[in-house]
Amino acid sequence: MAQLFFRYGAMSSGKSIEILKVAHNYDAQGRKIALMTSSLDDRSGIGTVASRIGLHRDAVPVTDEMNLFDYVKENSQKDLEKGDGKIACVLIDEAQFLKKHHVLECARIVDELDIPVMTFGLKNDFQNHLFEGSENLLIYADKIEEMKTICHYCGHKATMNLRVCDGKPVYEGEQVQIGGDESYYPVCRFHYFHPNQQR
Repeated sequence: MAQLFFRYGAMSSGKSIEILKVAHNYDAQGRKIALMTSSLDDRSGIGTVASRIGLHRDAVPVTDEMNLFDYVKENSQKDLEKGDGKIACVLIDEAQFLKKHHVLECARIVDELDIPVMTFGLKNDFQNHLFEGSENLLIYADKIEEMKTICHYCGHKATMNLRVCDGKPVYEGEQVQIGGDESYYPVCRFHYFHPNQQR
């Protein structure tokens, strides 16, 4: 039985490298995938899954209006008509930016098309609020797994994302501000609140 997976972690926990690894494994077996990512993430160009270690791959950009169920169903049907195998797995990076309807569409892909959907993303934003996509994945996913990384300051487990500007913490602002290591540090709870203190 297909399942809906949500793998979450703080910044720099290896989410994008993991999704690229899974995509490669499907390719190596000759099985077709649908690789997607949020159209909001334009750090490496819209429609690109990119890891900090330099690996990248083209992906379908997910817009707010896109219907993921219709996209996967139509493309699977086209592949079958051409004599190719149907989509074996849907992989979605930056899943925190999904809308609720996207998550429900992912559930339909699993339940009605029997295609597994693996999503990867942040759980909480820089103010420790859940993103819409993450909140709904926590509700609807069959399997939830944390990807771990260490605190920028002390090496303990990081569970939060500290937004920084010129190395100084930022606690107010818009929820979505696209950025990488220059804008966000993975931190433990202590250093989220006390970034300048030793533990």
